[in-house]
Formats: sequence, C-alpha cells, structure tokens
Amino acid sequence: MSCGGIFDYAGKRERLEEYEIATGDPSFWEDNERAQKILREQSTLKKLVEQIDDVQQTIDDGRELYELGREESDTESIVEAWENLGQADALLGKLEFRRMLSGTHDEDSALLSINAGAGGVDSQDWAEMLLRMYQRWGERQGFDVKVLDIQEGDQAGIRGADLAIEGDYAYGWLRSEIGVHRLVRISPFDSQARRQTSFASIMVLPDLGDGKDFEIEVNPADLRVDKYRASGAGGQHVNKTESAVRLTHEPTGIVVACQMERSQHKNMATAMRMLKAKLWDLEQQRRSDEISALEGDKKAIEWGSQIRSYVIHPYQQVNDHRTELKQGNVDAVLDGDLGSYMEAFLLMQGNAGK
Repeated sequence: MSCGGIFDYAGKRERLEEYEIATGDPSFWEDNERAQKILREQSTLKKLVEQIDDVQQTIDDGRELYELGREESDTESIVEAWENLGQADALLGKLEFRRMLSGTHDEDSALLSINAGAGGVDSQDWAEMLLRMYQRWGERQGFDVKVLDIQEGDQAGIRGADLAIEGDYAYGWLRSEIGVHRLVRISPFDSQARRQTSFASIMVLPDLGDGKDFEIEVNPADLRVDKYRASGAGGQHVNKTESAVRLTHEPTGIVVACQMERSQHKNMATAMRMLKAKLWDLEQQRRSDEISALEGDKKAIEWGSQIRSYVIHPYQQVNDHRTELKQGNVDAVLDGDLGSYMEAFLLMQGNAGK
C-alpha cells in the first residue's frame, strides 16, 4: 500500500513544481519578502516530500525482501524485512504526528513570553529556570533562539522575558506550553529551608513577521515610544546609548519591548513585530465567541490554575494536568526535554477534534 495518500503527496509535489517555476522567474527577487517566504515554504515542503519518499521506499524494500525470503524459505531475509517494515512504521508514525501541527500558524516561528507570578523571589527564580528550559529546548530542536527583552528580578531571577524562537513549526510545538507552570521545591532563599510553591506563566504567539499578509496596521499616533539603555545580567549587552525600545499601544494598553540589538532601528523593527503579533491575537479573540486557542485560558498566575507541576521536593515528578502525563525525570525536563509532554498535548487535541 502507498503511504502518500493521507499526506496529499500529489498536491505537495504539484506545489513544489509551482515553487520551482516561480523561483526560476527573472522577476522572482523583485519582491524580496515574498521571495524569502516562498523559499522557506519550498524548503519545508521539500523536506516533507523527501520524508514521505523515504518511508515509501522503506516499505517497498521491506515488501520485496519479505516476498523473496518467503519464496526462498530464507528466515534471515524475512526477519530483516520485518525490521525494515518496523522502521517504516516508526517513520510513518512521525509523519502522521506531524499532521497534528496543521493549525493556521503552526508552521510559523514563535514569540514566547515568561512572567513570574505568585511566590515572590522564588517565582522570579522559577521564571528564570523556565527561560533556560525553553532556550535549551529550542537549541535541541535546532531553532534560532533570541532573547528580545528581559526584566531582571530585584533580588534574583527575572520578572519576565520575551523570546523569539525561529524555525519551522516552532509555534505549533510551543502552543502546548501556554498557561501557568507550578514549581514545588525547598526554597534556596528561605533560611529555614521550607518548601515553597512558585508560579510563572507562559504565553506563546505565532511570529507573523511584519504583519503585511494579515493587514495589520498600526497608527503611529497610537504609539508611545520610550527609548532607554539596554541592560543584561553580568553587564552583557549594556550600551552607552539608548538602543532599547519600548512601545505602548495606547488604545489597547499592549506594551512590548526589545533590547536584543545594539541598533535602535533593529530593536524598533522587532518590537513592532511583537506588537503586531499581539494585535493580531487580540483581533482573533474579538472575532470568536470562545477564548482564543492561541492564548489559552486567562487565569491568575497562582494556585489552582496551573497546566503543569514540577515537583522537586518531597519527590521528583513533572505532572501535566491536562494530559495526566507524569514522569520522574525532572532534571531532564528542566534541561529542555519537553518532547513527550508536547506530543501528549497535541495528540490529546487531535483526538478531541475527531
């Protein structure tokens, strides 16, 4: 049997041919932004088609080897054939799971925000731990991870941070992380070594680029622009000039900031990208009777609202309250090993949609 049908293989091949014709047109680079978008889509589509081809070839090879082994009563060939088919089944499972990432913006890069909640300095420290966790996860996936803005805590940790995680399907994966994350441990800031519960929230939005494709317009008169000196832990990225930019959208009260670059112009462009993503999300909420799936439930960052708990004391366990997946590898998860939790959530959503 062919495995191409469920993935619209023929349609994907046809789109690839269209992209090849488009890239060969002498006028292709006249619109640089459109050209870059087509090249990204072409690259993603090409990888998927190649994966489907590999699975199909493995299935064909396994079938032929099995038939030959059966005809010749060759037990070794039959066993090898079944091993090949087992490999094909595993590859096919991965491709089928990829279909879970079929939301409107799942294939986009992501903008991730972290905010400390109830729990004082422990929560600010927890927010910084989450920052490292998502940085490590992004690096494991081969994504380009950039810290756009960070608000240092008064005593330790951070009050909040914004990340850009750039790569195919970054948003599709990370939308599983939207919500409140709870940490239970012995507080390193308590002289009596008491157990402390801390909270931090994660927000994820698709990175819409400059927003032109979504007709998002920002009236300059609606913006308050603040420029200030960038700062960072240990003196990193500290500038003597006011290169950092904070934008406040007066009609909505949305505030974004970027201090990633030494260039004020580049920080302004990135901040506008962040603002347009948030305005787009706000518009989606206005058009829907239900709470936007992109933003998730708007709950207080405190007890009873968490989507996942990370318990370090009195036992070791990470428990996702939506999927009921529980694992004891807390250190590995905090080091960015989030795949099983993301997959469980996406499978749960996919099954619920059937």
